[in-house]
Amino acid sequence: MRIQQADLLGETVDGTLVHVELQSTNDTRMAARMLEYAVAIHRRFDRYPRQLVLYVGEKPARMKDRIKEPDLSFRCTITDMRSLDGEALLASDSLEDNLIGIVGRLTDEAAGVRRILARIAGSAPELRAGALAELTILARLRNLVPLLEKETERMPILEDIMDHEIIGRERKRGIAIGREEGREEGREEWRQVILAQVEARFGSLQVSDRERIGKLGPPELKTLALRLLKAESIEELLG
Repeated sequence: MRIQQADLLGETVDGTLVHVELQSTNDTRMAARMLEYAVAIHRRFDRYPRQLVLYVGEKPARMKDRIKEPDLSFRCTITDMRSLDGEALLASDSLEDNLIGIVGRLTDEAAGVRRILARIAGSAPELRAGALAELTILARLRNLVPLLEKETERMPILEDIMDHEIIGRERKRGIAIGREEGREEGREEWRQVILAQVEARFGSLQVSDRERIGKLGPPELKTLALRLLKAESIEELLG
């Protein structure tokens, strides 16, 4: 469930709306932004949410969590992710917890990245591509993309993904029995994964950019997936 540009809006089992924002820089207007979100959410759902800002920036958090005016009082919760024990998240049996662990407090970031990659490689085939995309986004918040790229090269998880369900059982069966339709179905699944990763980084793509990616074959798509770890813009990625 999304509202405007809110990062996450969900509902608990008891019906409470919860709004979570990921913030990588100190924004002097953070409290005002959260108030704007709260009003927009109330306008749509007729309820105000509980709000939490998860700060994942490099510098210490310095944002004010409240607005105090003569006729207005507002407060949200701001939590620095480094106050959370990343090691505990890495030790969890939940892959989702493991992924979040990368922005927590870690004693050894390289070892943490390796542990997460190992968990992704050992997860269900249909989950691997999405988990790797999420890890890439979170790693960027901590300036860990170069480290992630290095560890990914040492552990060829992209090859692992390409060899499994992300291009589908139909691809393997198609290769075995010469069914081109099976191979093409697998290629299309891989294209959709790459498109989802790119749009998660840079937002909605122009039609021309989607068409350009849609024409790439598996080798070019793999190269594009690796370039996505470093690219700062869609122009750099596709250039």
